[in-house]
Amino acid sequence: MIEHIVALSTLGSEEEAVRLAKTLVERRLVACVNVLPNVRSFYRWDGCLTDDQEVLLIMKTRGERWEALSAAIEELHPYDVPELISLPLHGGSTSYLSWIDASLR
Repeated sequence: MIEHIVALSTLGSEEEAVRLAKTLVERRLVACVNVLPNVRSFYRWDGCLTDDQEVLLIMKTRGERWEALSAAIEELHPYDVPELISLPLHGGSTSYLSWIDASLR
């Protein structure tokens, strides 16, 4: 299992994103969430090309939290098909990675 990961998700508004970010940190599923507004997303939905403004969440956590994080996103995310992907961290400052670990205890 990958020790640390970055998970990404998008939401339709900053209000929804902030609410979800706070909940995930409060539940200790993630150590930190960056909320990036004004992300322009192009995708197909219901057979149509869609051009939306979204808010991107960048979440830092441990690989062992992935299943619980996935379940929480399914529970709390307002989209019918929420984006949730993870990227392995293949490095990082020792002090930052230790902070992630401590934040999730």
